[in-house]
Amino acid sequence: MSITHPPKDHRWLALAVVGLAQLMVVLDSTIVNIALPSAQADLGFSNDNRTWIVTAYSLAFGSLLLLGGRLSDIFGRKTTFIIGLLGFAAASALGGAADGFGLLVTARALQGAFGALLAPSALGILTTTFSEPKERSKAFGIFGAIAGSGAAVGLLLGGVLTEYTSWRWCLFVNVLFAIVAVIGSFVFLRKSAPAAVKPRVDVPGVLAVTLGLFGIVYGFSNAETNGWSAPLTIICLAGGVVLLAVFVLLQARVSHPLLPLRIVLNRDRGGAYIVLALISIGMFAAFLFLTYYLTGTLGYSSLKTGFAFLPMPLSIMFTATIVGARLLPVVGPRILVFIGGLVAAVGMGLLTRTALDSGYAAVVLPALIVMGLGLGLIFSSAMNIATAGVSREDAGVASATVNTMQQIGGSIGTALLSTLSASAVTAYLTSHGTSKLDQANATLSGYHLAFGISAGIFVIVAIIGGTLIERHSVRKARVADSSAEAADDVPVMAH
Repeated sequence: MSITHPPKDHRWLALAVVGLAQLMVVLDSTIVNIALPSAQADLGFSNDNRTWIVTAYSLAFGSLLLLGGRLSDIFGRKTTFIIGLLGFAAASALGGAADGFGLLVTARALQGAFGALLAPSALGILTTTFSEPKERSKAFGIFGAIAGSGAAVGLLLGGVLTEYTSWRWCLFVNVLFAIVAVIGSFVFLRKSAPAAVKPRVDVPGVLAVTLGLFGIVYGFSNAETNGWSAPLTIICLAGGVVLLAVFVLLQARVSHPLLPLRIVLNRDRGGAYIVLALISIGMFAAFLFLTYYLTGTLGYSSLKTGFAFLPMPLSIMFTATIVGARLLPVVGPRILVFIGGLVAAVGMGLLTRTALDSGYAAVVLPALIVMGLGLGLIFSSAMNIATAGVSREDAGVASATVNTMQQIGGSIGTALLSTLSASAVTAYLTSHGTSKLDQANATLSGYHLAFGISAGIFVIVAIIGGTLIERHSVRKARVADSSAEAADDVPVMAH
């Protein structure tokens, strides 16, 4: 046995590895959406079943995230990261080769399950790898840019693959990502020193939070298709809330909690988690309703729609990696989240100017650029502070909480904004008539309502960032992070 300690220069290559894995998970939420019409025509499943291709992934992913995060703390983040990569790749290959609806939906559920192990491991690795404030800000700026722009990249990549190859390659492409990431994991990721005493898995907590999150995610998904008054919607949402309340009570009493309450009760982290949930609700309108507008109203193809979204991830990357990364150690996250929320609100508000014959360059393009500039500031700051100052043994579950809040926010946004938009369409048709022009304008009014509500949500993000998050929270976390790094900087026996 030899003693190894990877050189610190490998940290940035490690960031590239975890960034690639994060991109694979995030873009999968939209890349398959683009492929759904082709997959449906090929495999012959109904419109009702089509929603399950999306729901199966979000249910497994959202409900298992906290368990995945705690498993990464117990067994080691590098180990669970590699297992998650291999499992996600295998599930993607299974889905790409599916010859029927049943196999495809099973593969999507498996993707979600392994994604729930992979995503918190990736962010946990990043959290424990970078602790020096300036380097940490830069690293989280890059990671935040990937997390914030991955969905738009998925739309573009999905359009390209569907147009020039087959819908199956929207799943097969994950295998290529995973192979590169697995090789990089073995070469560049260091194995942290194992904990002297591994905590036990909080089984009652696992059951309560998994079933509770399942109920919440499924309840909102069911509300989107069957309405808020549907018995199944009410039962799932009520049951989910009760189970999550039971989970909180359990975490305050057990000796080895799945989610130590100190993680979420910290003012800065709690504020960051709320910000990330709200951002996910607001971003939903940009991706879903703007996709509907571009394809349904302006008649864009899937490929053209993907390219139309491209300015948004580019502007997110600019502010997250260049502006936010440089300013965060200087001004702190409060100011950046506040400004970012207001800028994103302006960008979303610009989308309410869309008309039946709007030009892309005059209306959509400036909205996407402005929104991306604001979101980049928010992601680089919120994802950093959501994991700052967390002990290494809790890094996985703290990272899982980030992903959980984003997943829950996305589920709420899907159901809430879709329902409100549909109500606006009905109200318009009732008051104006049902001619073809009226129907087009009614649909547009539904989009405008969703955009307006999302702009308001971004304003709330700015308010929360400016009140809950402390200005010097990043600086205050330096001591805790530096101490944790010193404790973990122990040579590891290489096998």
